Amino acid sequence: MSPLRAIIGLSVATVAVANPVDKVRLQARQNASSPCAQVSAAIAAQNPQPGVSSPTVPAQLAYDCITSVPLNKSAASDLIDNIVPYIRWQSTTTFLKDPPEEYEEKIQPAIDVWGGLEEIQSKVENESYTNEFEFGFNLYELLQQTHDGHFVYVPDVVGSIFNWARPMPLVSVSEDGKELPKPYVYPDILAASFGNASFAPSAIAKINGENADEWLENWSQYGSLQDRDALYNNVFYNLAAVSIGSVSTTIGTFAGSGRGRWVYPGATTELEFENGTTVTYTNFARVLVPFDDITDGQSLYNTYFITPKPTETEPPTPSNTTTATTSATTAAASTPAPGYPPPVYRESHNLIGGYYLEDDYSDIAVLSVPSFVGIDGAQADFQAVAQNFLAAAKAAGKKKLIVDVSANGGGTILLGYDLYKQLFPEGIGHAAADRFRAHESTDLIGQKYSELSADYPRQLVDPAANETLYEIISNVVAYVFNYRSSLDVNDENFSSWEDEYGPVEVHGDNFTNLIRWNLSDVLTPFNSGGVYVHGYGNLTNFTQPFAAEDIVVVSDGYCASTCTIFSELMRQRGGVKYISLGGRAEEGITQAVGGVKGTNNFGWDYIQYLAQLTFLLSDEEEGEFYNTTELGDYWSNLVFDRAATGVTPNVNFRDGYRDGSDYQTPLQFVYEPADCRILYTKEMTYDVPAIWKAVADSAWGETDWCVAGGLNGGYNKRDSKREMTWQDKALSKRMKEWKRSLSVGDYPLDIYTDLSKLEINARGFMAP
Repeated sequence: MSPLRAIIGLSVATVAVANPVDKVRLQARQNASSPCAQVSAAIAAQNPQPGVSSPTVPAQLAYDCITSVPLNKSAASDLIDNIVPYIRWQSTTTFLKDPPEEYEEKIQPAIDVWGGLEEIQSKVENESYTNEFEFGFNLYELLQQTHDGHFVYVPDVVGSIFNWARPMPLVSVSEDGKELPKPYVYPDILAASFGNASFAPSAIAKINGENADEWLENWSQYGSLQDRDALYNNVFYNLAAVSIGSVSTTIGTFAGSGRGRWVYPGATTELEFENGTTVTYTNFARVLVPFDDITDGQSLYNTYFITPKPTETEPPTPSNTTTATTSATTAAASTPAPGYPPPVYRESHNLIGGYYLEDDYSDIAVLSVPSFVGIDGAQADFQAVAQNFLAAAKAAGKKKLIVDVSANGGGTILLGYDLYKQLFPEGIGHAAADRFRAHESTDLIGQKYSELSADYPRQLVDPAANETLYEIISNVVAYVFNYRSSLDVNDENFSSWEDEYGPVEVHGDNFTNLIRWNLSDVLTPFNSGGVYVHGYGNLTNFTQPFAAEDIVVVSDGYCASTCTIFSELMRQRGGVKYISLGGRAEEGITQAVGGVKGTNNFGWDYIQYLAQLTFLLSDEEEGEFYNTTELGDYWSNLVFDRAATGVTPNVNFRDGYRDGSDYQTPLQFVYEPADCRILYTKEMTYDVPAIWKAVADSAWGETDWCVAGGLNGGYNKRDSKREMTWQDKALSKRMKEWKRSLSVGDYPLDIYTDLSKLEINARGFMAP
């Protein structure tokens, strides 16, 4: 542990691992009557093995248990008070309360965050809540309804004890790619597609007695995305999400992945099909904590909701740190990617992979990018896979490139810049400028960090040689609160912290002046996970691999955070066209970028770190002064003790503003339709290349799969008759063997969202 972090280590809730349950205790629980005691008995009967899988109980029983936990009025009030300092850092509250007319008409309604928080506090004081879960879910839902994936607080009562689920995932598909989509049970599609069914799958007509399309659209609103068609896609099984495992929305919110895991689905789910048959499923809950000695709601509260909690020996990582890296891998990966063909290059976590299409599509290369997240030192691997694949594709004579960003919730911010610069090395390195809220906390931190940084060199430091200096350079000197780290909107250096800070008034709130990343900065690796961006530092003299008209980007709408930064660069600077997939059963064009367009999120633990580090770097007199300001509000660990395990509370710290605009409306509130919309077919739900071939046809072929919009302008038709090389023929043979090898068992139906073991060295990630 570094010296600075050892001093200001943060407290995070931890949960003990269950011990085996003896027969005497089991017998006692079997005779218990309270819902929580019944949960305890059910877990004991399953004899769960620690670390193997979570025990499950019927959803109704879990709901009866969690709603029997009594509300602690004073503790609830204290929690709200301690949340307030962190919400000050959220950049969009005034825009959410009074959004642009087009946003409110086409995307989401207005929401008053501060007013909502006051209302919750009033209900606590008036004892309007009947139990702890009702209070906790109301608090969670306030932030969720902003549909800002960077703005997250999940109370422990909502996310630490149970996760909800349904026993079957769904998909939404068009019969022929032209008809509006209908929902189906995914195992039915798989069984029929692989010849294992004696029936033809029937579309779902009603869910719980309601029109299926309307029910699913209403359910989709529990998601974190802002765009309604992207939210609708997020309800269903998604191969791109499955490919990156439990850090994504995997099998869809309907089945209990993503944000669906925190919403009670009812005791059962009834599906009525178009063929007249009906089936009723019993919903269930995963039990995330031991229930030893839990006899009722009060004992559950006493065990898991009373603070303070035990502390971890290591504090959370608050910044983009340089980590050890490994070389890019080819072919086999440690994580399977069902529905994906054999890769040319692939990062071991499937964060990025390069593929070639076969036969008449043998001139097509595909770069699949379901995440920009930097985990386990993956930033260098990510960069290397892109660089090596693009070079290999050009050497192999590929003429067109598809970039697939489906399921991409973001990640390391500067990897988004880097991928764009690999594709457009001569292109301008920005398409937007940023700003963040100007308030007392950000001002004081900026003043102190800028003052302190004058005494330190701007140079990379080896942590093994001087760990304290490394910590200062990486977390103070290199970052945005030192004015020397940013450029203004004219790409000039700021002259002082006051020059960067402003403030300026925008939409009734105070913000900093416009800022940009300085990609030429020698300290760039401290903000990028250890890499330089192409075109800067030691990565120059690259040539553009494909012309803009030979590139197309496809997205399921989940594109968020860093993915939206990448997309802004690709569309506004590169002039690349975008295709959106799927969407609601409605005519018309949809958005390809449907997630949060904020350009930087801060974990609340990082905010606390920034505030406490300001004290640590000050003398006693300064510390006494800071304690009289907002910075004195960040000593309590209550918000972390009462947060769900494995889900870091976040705010959206920076907004992006498009170049050429009036710089008055953040990109988060700008509606932007795709150039073309393609509907999913049944084949596309188990064969990812089927998506890519429809994209290639629509962009450069003779068949147009666009049901709205089109790609006719500026896109040259490809020559599907080109002479195939021996490598192309070998690939075609391998692709046929791969397709013959597929079976129903290749498609997991039980991957659920779990962020508890994910270490993200990034500030541009939208938590699913």
